[in-house]
Amino acid sequence: MKSGFVAIIGRPNAGKSTLLNSIIEQKISIISPKAQTTRNAIRGILTDEDSQIVFVDTPGIHKPQHALGEQMNKEAISNMSGVDIIYYIVDATQDFGGGEEYIIKLMKNTKLPVFLLVNKIDCLNKDQVMNKLIEYSRKANFKEIIPISALKNDNVDELLKTTKEYLEDGIQYYPSDQICDYPEQFIISELVREKVLLLTNEEIPHSVAVVIEKIGRKKGKLIVMAMILVERDSQKGIIIGKQGRMIKEIGTLARQDIQGILGENIFLELFVRVEKNWRNRKAKLQQLGYIQMDIDDE
Repeated sequence: MKSGFVAIIGRPNAGKSTLLNSIIEQKISIISPKAQTTRNAIRGILTDEDSQIVFVDTPGIHKPQHALGEQMNKEAISNMSGVDIIYYIVDATQDFGGGEEYIIKLMKNTKLPVFLLVNKIDCLNKDQVMNKLIEYSRKANFKEIIPISALKNDNVDELLKTTKEYLEDGIQYYPSDQICDYPEQFIISELVREKVLLLTNEEIPHSVAVVIEKIGRKKGKLIVMAMILVERDSQKGIIIGKQGRMIKEIGTLARQDIQGILGENIFLELFVRVEKNWRNRKAKLQQLGYIQMDIDDE
């Protein structure tokens, strides 16, 4: 069978996580209207009768404002090596700018095939799509340029067909029924964080993290206690909400998604704690899994 690894890179909100979920046909990577939703590289696995492709969804490459942002960029860039193909996804509704130019420069010396994926074509007419394809074709020597709509699943089948043509015969890395390689604690914490971002709109920025404090099973039910970390007291109040309504809704929606993915009943209890300036504290970033423990702090 053909097998290989594909890194999905691009600016925040370009549609990387939406594309991964569309390819796998199940939600494994969280999405929200806010930029920089994805913080860790997330692997999604697509296996069919003649191939297995492992997709690596990376954090959006951006200008960092704190230590967490710097680590997210390092995570994205590091995953551009050790793969067989790079998907570079761009938002067709946005003008070409410094951020895209920076990413193209990062890929300048790569020997890997780079596919340019022009996303959100469902928001443009045919002439606008064509103009965008022509514009980007002049920026670099892309192996393939494929217009897609990750949200509408437009042209994704053609993308996968083309991808297989670039892969060689190899081993099957994962069991056929496995769709991601992260433990259930990671999936649970990410889904809780997603609901915080979705429900609080612009009131809560990306100063939120979720820590699984306790997990176990009792009488056929998965018991989870999770702590939502914020940086300010005012953010804690927003997440809890009037008479606890907001945190209850966050828990209800997260539990529904978790049960759908893990396929078992969940008891989910949420708490909120203030950890001031945690995004700039490397010890806290290590504890949360955003930085490896052997990192050189000098």
